Amino acid sequence: MKMIIGGAYQGQLAWAKAHFPEIADKDWMNGKECKETDIFTCKAIYGFHEYIRNVKEEQRAVLADKLIHQNPGIVLVSDEIGYGLVPIDAADRCYREQVGRICTELAAFSDEVVRVVMGIGTKIKG
Repeated sequence: MKMIIGGAYQGQLAWAKAHFPEIADKDWMNGKECKETDIFTCKAIYGFHEYIRNVKEEQRAVLADKLIHQNPGIVLVSDEIGYGLVPIDAADRCYREQVGRICTELAAFSDEVVRVVMGIGTKIKG
């Protein structure tokens, strides 16, 4: 598993595509549109934080474990949403926390984690 993370609009997807050219454009899933069955078989997903938003709350608790066991070779691209203003809405705060917890668990399992800022990747693991 590989993770590419960064703030919104920092160039994570472009960086990932440049560094994983073996993954064809058709093999990149959009997190906003990805179905549950797709994430466990796809090669790569961008907007992983949006995928988490679409997962039912009770399924989020087991998402990282399922992904680790069912698709351990996936490349995940996600925004870091835990920095910045704390949302007023309780549901948004819960979502933000869950994204952080899921990504932390997946980062611990990942072979490589890269943070992208202004299009420049810095390896933080691997």
